[in-house]
Amino acid sequence: MNKFRVLVVDDEESLCEILKFNLEREGYDVTTALSAEEALTLELGGFDLMIVDVMMGELSGFGFARILRKKSETAEIPIIFCTARDSVEDRIKGLDIGADDYIPKPFSVAEVVARVRSVLRRTKRTVESSAPVADDGIIVFKGLEVNTLRKSCKVDGEEVALTRKEFDILVLLLSSRGTILSREQIMKHVWSNEVVVLDRTIDVNITRMRKKLGDYGNHIITRTGYGYGFEEEVI
Repeated sequence: MNKFRVLVVDDEESLCEILKFNLEREGYDVTTALSAEEALTLELGGFDLMIVDVMMGELSGFGFARILRKKSETAEIPIIFCTARDSVEDRIKGLDIGADDYIPKPFSVAEVVARVRSVLRRTKRTVESSAPVADDGIIVFKGLEVNTLRKSCKVDGEEVALTRKEFDILVLLLSSRGTILSREQIMKHVWSNEVVVLDRTIDVNITRMRKKLGDYGNHIITRTGYGYGFEEEVI
């Protein structure tokens, strides 16, 4: 069985070494980088998860994550932010960028290892496991095509760049078309139970996704007080 590859990006060398030592004890293949700029020199597409500090040099962890989310080869890699910046606003900002978890400093190494295990377990299972998906992993609605194996989305033949959370929400709604899902159901499916997710975070992701999908975004409907759904016929 191949080891999961983990990248730790933090400007504290001692912290990088501590995380590297402990994660390798758990069986992970760990690479470290002391800055976002150094990390960008690596072949990032081969990593299964990244642990990223927010406050680093000229390019912050948030800026680094934005770059990753814009590239097809790294857009779906899970990111855990580890940072001393622990305000609600910072958490929302990190989650909106597409982070899969957010751990405030100081933290215990055991907690980080547990979060890594949880995020990998969650992200490596197919988000569409309960949905009727074709053998080729493609869900189609008219000119909207989602490939759950390639993690890609096309609108009328043109590829649309979605963040991991936007993609997972879209797969969930498309697979449950005709059903209104509560925010709690979306949270449970897309985010870890260990992460504090505000309603606004879900709303922001869905608003951005609607815009990216063009006219198909109109099929993602809101039922005030209940939640969201995907309707095939929109009045």
